[in-house]
Amino acid sequence: MKEKLKHVFKKYGIEVSQTQAQQFETYFKFLVQENEKFNLTAITQEDDVIFKHFLDSCLAVKYIKNSSAVVDVGSGAGFPGIPLKIMRPDLKIILLDSLQKRVNFLNQTIELLGLKDITAIHMRVEDFAKINFQKFDYATSRAVAQINTLSEYLLPLVKVGGQAIMYKSQRVNEELEQGQKAISTLGGKVGNIQEIAIHEIDSQRILVFIDKIKTTPKQYPRGKNLPKTKPIM
Repeated sequence: MKEKLKHVFKKYGIEVSQTQAQQFETYFKFLVQENEKFNLTAITQEDDVIFKHFLDSCLAVKYIKNSSAVVDVGSGAGFPGIPLKIMRPDLKIILLDSLQKRVNFLNQTIELLGLKDITAIHMRVEDFAKINFQKFDYATSRAVAQINTLSEYLLPLVKVGGQAIMYKSQRVNEELEQGQKAISTLGGKVGNIQEIAIHEIDSQRILVFIDKIKTTPKQYPRGKNLPKTKPIM
């Protein structure tokens, strides 16, 4: 797997060391092993994991400034947070998930891979944001949610001058249009949009960068699942 992963990443402009390739292989084996107990991901075939989880997670790696503080919201089985950390040991990363079994898996993975300055926390984002308001340089998410909902989860965590990075796959123009009020209300502005075709799996990844240009009003994010059930429109 190591050589295959290095070859794939190189095609997309990402150089992987032997140590990093070994960490990815260890991560893959542990993910497949634990997935049988905890149902962490539907994607478990080696090639699929390389392209759909590992490479996909790392597509944002060159856009993140050195030594940044990053929070990965709805981290699930660790994507994109753990691959970003493998590739960028300089980053300080919090993995946030609302399910304890996933958090346990994430912390075991971190220990197994020998990663430093990264930890997984079991907490809902609404509660976490209240005690970590505008604390991070970047907030990332590959969670399946509309941009107006994701904006309310991510932007309150980001410092003015930082960015929310959303991993999207389709209909992004429509989502951005619907999300304009939420983005503006929460102190954001649509910045860079990067479209990357992953030809081997006939997939299109769209990275949406929302620049944090002013302070988020303190009432956000709202509790009681309101960002999902009644998004800002």
